Amino acid sequence: MSSKEATKLWGKADDYVRQMLKKYPQKFPEGSVCKFGRQLVVTTEGMEAVTGVKNDELK
Repeated sequence: MSSKEATKLWGKADDYVRQMLKKYPQKFPEGSVCKFGRQLVVTTEGMEAVTGVKNDELK
């Protein structure tokens, strides 16, 4: 999913994924985030690893 979609689902700021990737790239499991042009794409597993909140725990 796009990073903006992911941040809305997890209730984070729009630039959360970009900032976390810049500051803590080791928190993302390998292959869980990639860049297509200027678009960041992140997997559910990547968001779960960075936020500590599982997808099924979201409202």
